[in-house]
Amino acid sequence: MARIKGVDIPNDKHIVISLTYIYGIGRNLAKSICANAGVEPTKKAGELSQEEFIKLRDEINKHLTEGDLRREVTMNIKTKMEINSYQGTRHKKGLPVRGQRTNRNARTRKGKGKVVANKKKV
Repeated sequence: MARIKGVDIPNDKHIVISLTYIYGIGRNLAKSICANAGVEPTKKAGELSQEEFIKLRDEINKHLTEGDLRREVTMNIKTKMEINSYQGTRHKKGLPVRGQRTNRNARTRKGKGKVVANKKKV
């Protein structure tokens, strides 16, 4: 397995798919990185030559990925929480941030259902 930006790239998949294992790189960006580096997108990651691998690594370094991107996202969230914006208050309360309803779903953000005393009527 090859490593780019501290992430193990699977050798048995196409290079376009393998690049998506890196945080911050999706399918479209992976395609453009391959095109700019001059690497065939359908080539398997294990079949790449050393020169092609170096070209890919240089092209990926031009983009914000992995630790730097994670740090920037968390700083943006902290900034929103500090200035008490609507999204910041939703982050603080652990509720959905982007306008989703909360009276029916939102279990991913709200967590496991809380039991309310004397709720059941017989």
